[in-house]
Amino acid sequence: MRIGELAVRAGVSVRSLRYYEEQGLLTSTRSASGQRHYTEVHVERVTFLQRMYAAGLSSRTIAELLPCVDSPSESTSDAALERMAEERERLSAHIEELIRTRDALDGLMATNRAHRRSLRTSVRG
Repeated sequence: MRIGELAVRAGVSVRSLRYYEEQGLLTSTRSASGQRHYTEVHVERVTFLQRMYAAGLSSRTIAELLPCVDSPSESTSDAALERMAEERERLSAHIEELIRTRDALDGLMATNRAHRRSLRTSVRG
């Protein structure tokens, strides 16, 4: 299949597919005229890549995990597990920071509401 059909079948843009190729996450065969050609396996690969991006992984991290997907072995599985643990720690730290930010915003909103109530009370009084 050509790049446009892969994009439709995988639910991504042609631009995304080209980016995946640039990053070494996806490969294609080329016709004599240079057109990219893909197989059914590529639809599954793009779907997998989309799940990894949705989980918050970067292209570089995904590239580091692909050897475990492409040719699983004890060493690639161990390396992938270690990398995923690092990513999980990074995400956990980010979540904690987001929670602190949300809590600070909640505090500002509470202060604002209290200020607005005091203004209404002083205007009535």
